[in-house]
Formats: sequence, structure tokens, C-alpha cells
Amino acid sequence: MARVQAFLRKRLGNEKIEVRARPKKTDSAEVYIGQRDEDFIAVLYREEEDGEVSYQFQMAIIELDLEDMGL
Repeated sequence: MARVQAFLRKRLGNEKIEVRARPKKTDSAEVYIGQRDEDFIAVLYREEEDGEVSYQFQMAIIELDLEDMGL
């Protein structure tokens, strides 16, 4: 998780991104921006196929969030 967190921070240009383990789940983690639990932004899934590991970043954007940002 630390390596993926470092990658996301560098790629997205935000040092406040935090990857946290999910309770009762071993195949995924939660992604937050900041320290508060309400700053949840995505789920990160770890996938392994044919000996290769990849990570899927899944972020849902709801219409209300767009409206709150004036978009």
C-alpha cells in the first residue's frame, strides 16, 4: 500500500492522499484525501493475473458533488 500511495501522491500531485486498508477486505483499499473519514474518494483494487500485479483505481463522481463545486 505504501508504494501505491507514493505513486498516487506523485502522479496526482497531492501529498495528502492516503491509502488505507479496508476492514474485512484483503483485495482492496480505500483512498482518502486528508485525515478526515469524510474525505473518501475511491477504492483501490489489487489484481493479479498470469503472475502480473496491477491496481485499479475506482472513483465514483455523483451529480451532487459536481453541483456543489459549481460545475
